[in-house]
Amino acid sequence: MRIEQIEYAAAVARFGSFRRAAEELHISQPALSETVRKLEAELGVNILDRQRTGAIVSAEGRELLPHLLDVIEAARRLRSAADEQHESSRAIKLGTVSAATSPLLTATIRAFRDTHPTTQVDVVLVQQQLLHRALLEGGLDLGLVNYLDGDEVTPELHTVELLRGQPVVCIHSDSPLAGCLSVSTAELMAQPLIAMRSGYAMHRYLNRLLGGEKPAFSYSADGAEMGKLMVAAGLGVTVLPSYSVFGDPLEQRGAITARKLADDDTGVRLVVQRRRSSSPSRATRDLHKLFTLEALAYAAAVA
Repeated sequence: MRIEQIEYAAAVARFGSFRRAAEELHISQPALSETVRKLEAELGVNILDRQRTGAIVSAEGRELLPHLLDVIEAARRLRSAADEQHESSRAIKLGTVSAATSPLLTATIRAFRDTHPTTQVDVVLVQQQLLHRALLEGGLDLGLVNYLDGDEVTPELHTVELLRGQPVVCIHSDSPLAGCLSVSTAELMAQPLIAMRSGYAMHRYLNRLLGGEKPAFSYSADGAEMGKLMVAAGLGVTVLPSYSVFGDPLEQRGAITARKLADDDTGVRLVVQRRRSSSPSRATRDLHKLFTLEALAYAAAVA
C-alpha cells in the first residue's frame, strides 16, 4: 500500500469523478483507475461505486474514508516535519556592513548554535548598497545594517530595529580626549582620523559632519572592527555608533573608550532586514528572533 494510492482514492471521492480527479492530479484517467483498483484489491473492499455519471463512495468506503484521511494528514505532517528539518540543516547567509557590534553578533550566533547545531551561519561583510541588492535578489537571508536619522529604509525589505544609539568618538584610553566629557568637531579635526570607506553609514555621517573640511591627517578603514583595532594601536580616533564601542572586548579591556560629540545629536540605529516577498525557513526565523532577544539583553547590559 502506497500513500499515493490513498491520496488518489480520496481525490476521486472528493470530486465524484475519475476524470476530474485525474485532471486535478495531472495523471491519465486509466492510470488513476488502475491505482485505485489495486488499493481496493489490497484492502478487499470496494471504496468507490463506479457509475456512468461518475463515482461515489460506497457504504464500505464511507466507513474507511475517515481512516484514509487520517493517513493522508499524517503523511502531510511527516513531510512538513522533514522539510523543516532539511531547512534547519542548511546554511544561513547573514550579511552585515561590518562586524560592528561583535558582542551582539557573537552572542546571537552562540545562542543559535545551541538550538540549531547542524545549521551553518555564513557571516559576509558587505557594503550597504550591495547588501540591500543581495537581500532583494535572494543572495542573503538576513542583513544587519546601520541607518542614520533621516535615511530612507528600502520598502521591499522587512526591517526591525535592534539597537539605537548615536555617533561617538572612539579614542585610545590614554588619549588626552579621554579626560573630556565630549569632543567638539574642532577637536576631532585636530586628531589623526580613521574614517570608514565609502559605503558605510559612518562615512556618510563624517562627510556631513565635517562639511567637506579635511582633518589634520586621515586613514581609511573597512569596517568598525578594523577602525577599533587601529584606535587601540594608537594610530588615531574614529567615529562609530555608540553600540559599536560600548561592550566591545577592546572597550572592556580598557584599550579604547568613547566620548560624545559636543555639537551634534544625530541618531543611528542597527536594524535586521530580510526580503518581504520571501518565505524564510524556520531556522532563519529563529535566528531573526534571537537577534531581537539578544539586542534587548545587550542594550540593558551597556545602559
